[in-house]
Amino acid sequence: MQKRFLLTTCGLAGFLLSTAVQAQDGAALTGKVASAQEPIMEGVLVSAKRDGSNVSTTVVTNDKGVYSFPADRLTPGHYTLSVRAVGYRLDGPKAADVNSGAATTADITLAKSNGLANQLSNGEWLNSLPGDERLRASLTNCVGCHTLQRIVQSTHNADEFMQVFNRMGTYSPGSTPTHPQPLLPGGNNSDRSPMPKAIQQKMADYLASVNLSNAETVEFPLKPFPRLTGRSTHVIITEYDLPRKDAQPHDVVMDKDGMIWYSDFSHQFVGQMDPATGKVTDIEIPTMRPDEPKGSLALEFDPKGALWMAGMYQAGIYKIDTTSKQVTAYPFPQEWLNATTQASMLSAEHDDVDGKIWTNNQDTHLVYRFDTVSGKYEDLGQATDKEGTHINGYGMPTDVNNSAYQLNFGGASIGRIDSKNKEVTIWKTPLPFSRPRRGRVDADNILWFAEYGANGIGRFDPKSNVIKEWQLPTPWMEPYDVVKAKNGEIWTGSMLDDRIARLDPSTDTIVEYQLPRTTNIRRVFVDDRGARPVMWVGSNHGASIVKVEPLD
Repeated sequence: MQKRFLLTTCGLAGFLLSTAVQAQDGAALTGKVASAQEPIMEGVLVSAKRDGSNVSTTVVTNDKGVYSFPADRLTPGHYTLSVRAVGYRLDGPKAADVNSGAATTADITLAKSNGLANQLSNGEWLNSLPGDERLRASLTNCVGCHTLQRIVQSTHNADEFMQVFNRMGTYSPGSTPTHPQPLLPGGNNSDRSPMPKAIQQKMADYLASVNLSNAETVEFPLKPFPRLTGRSTHVIITEYDLPRKDAQPHDVVMDKDGMIWYSDFSHQFVGQMDPATGKVTDIEIPTMRPDEPKGSLALEFDPKGALWMAGMYQAGIYKIDTTSKQVTAYPFPQEWLNATTQASMLSAEHDDVDGKIWTNNQDTHLVYRFDTVSGKYEDLGQATDKEGTHINGYGMPTDVNNSAYQLNFGGASIGRIDSKNKEVTIWKTPLPFSRPRRGRVDADNILWFAEYGANGIGRFDPKSNVIKEWQLPTPWMEPYDVVKAKNGEIWTGSMLDDRIARLDPSTDTIVEYQLPRTTNIRRVFVDDRGARPVMWVGSNHGASIVKVEPLD
């Protein structure tokens, strides 16, 4: 028999009452979400987290305003409830009891929020800010370390912003407000200011004109994006909180046994998580340069199942045996090092072709190869074509011949270094300043890549030398990485909007999914073992691992 759970409130107008909404077959917890302004609220994210657990499950209300947690997703217990519906807050108690064999029904009433500014994503702040779009676009350089809300709600004047730019320029990219990691002086890039020198004063003046330095409240209209509807509500999202609250899971991948592994952008650990239990194991990785900033970035499997990881300012790469959990460090040669040498990327997917793993020095834009047999590095210099044109690759996915693509995050081109003759070929993207960032080569040897600056997805066919592009429907998504699922769909994640995007290139349709919290997505990984693809990402600012399961 269905159990009906009554949620009471303390004299507020928006009561949370059990309703006549019938629990769907197989539901553990269900109900209707409504507000005085919207009797039916589609696209509201409802999250439930059991007491004592590090796992939170989220579903989305349908076109009738109804949410439903499947019975196999919530074990019996007392759950804290939360919502994400920009412009609204949960009005009343925030808990429900789930029992075995009986569905709990609980309606949720939302009230208008007086704190809209506290609910905006970084993309929504950029959508709201007035003024020159080029200045707003420069603010995307800030979201790697903190939110844009922190800037807009500051009280700095222009002179103080100039001081902030100078100070921020001394921090490594793996820094956060609570965990700053200064760069060592004397390197090629010991100054990493978030703003180019040429526009710093103009940017300082602009930020002082839109923050709270001369006002008590934000004086421009806030423009949140509409809630997602339709297929975007057909999803279940699971978040696994990490035990270290300062962890920054950058790259997230799954091994053949279904275990999740992640690199930590600001600490000397690689993490392993069991999705069945949510248990996390931190594995310490060797420190190669003790005085340098800590943290790692790219994380890739080789064909034998070993993990390889780029060590950032530790200036080298690591090999991780996923069975023994032994970590081996391979530092760059000492003569290659300066204060800001940075191994940001690597590609090990096709090292069975020639025994070579590609990596780089992001500091000098040099391309390296590591020989897995001899343990020695080869310096290929900067990627330069026959006409003398350089391409500075950020992402460097490899094709079936273990040739390495160069994704030019600083411009609008992609390149490829032939693994045999080392010849470099460069192609321009149709969209200007597309800023290709990271991507993958699929089983058909087609390159798919994220266009961070063009807010899109790119596809390159090496047979025809043709690049095709799709722009995402929501502004300021700024996708970081792209991966193809076995069903032909292309998946990416937003660094600014807390959204996942799913492209069907055969129909040019794109479905987006909103995530429950601020996420700052970097690497995206698709688990293709089931009937539908399942997306895994790291919440780089939320210290959690996120699983996104589409229901259709």
